[in-house]
Amino acid sequence: MRCTVRKEIQEAVAAYEDKPRDQWLFDYPAQVGLTGCQVWWATDVGIAFERVEQGFETALKDYNRKQITQLNSLIHMLLGDLTPRDRQKIMTVCTIDVHARDVVAGLISQKVTTGQAFAWLSQLRHRWDDKSRHCYINICDAQFQFSYEYLGNTNRLVITPLTDRYTHTVHGLHTFLKIWHW
Repeated sequence: MRCTVRKEIQEAVAAYEDKPRDQWLFDYPAQVGLTGCQVWWATDVGIAFERVEQGFETALKDYNRKQITQLNSLIHMLLGDLTPRDRQKIMTVCTIDVHARDVVAGLISQKVTTGQAFAWLSQLRHRWDDKSRHCYINICDAQFQFSYEYLGNTNRLVITPLTDRYTHTVHGLHTFLKIWHW
């Protein structure tokens, strides 16, 4: 099961730019599509920061506009005729995309111009490593390998400032335990 989820995520991440996102989502199971979206969100924000550092001052704002376009496309899909399974998948991606949009809007309003800023590093960021062929989740200075446990097509919690604070607290506890070797 884990080998299959890992293989599917690898394929999804590699194929993400091959077709429009709203079509790409239907090529993969919900968990794989959601993870692929999260990998590409972190990748795209990283690219936007690189562009800002190269002098393209509006790169983050341009990416935020792309996010809004992607969200509008998903909302349009939800208004259409979908199977219950596809509707659940799209609603879950929407939930995560809304948070991602809000994070980028926050970075813009805080005038963050580098990918090394705490406001960005303190976010959960998924990334695919081609060399090890694994998905990793980073937050601040911590890195966790994705477990590839099958979760299915389920609801996701709406991410609020309180759930964000919880994530940071868990990271802080992990760091504390790591320092003290507990």
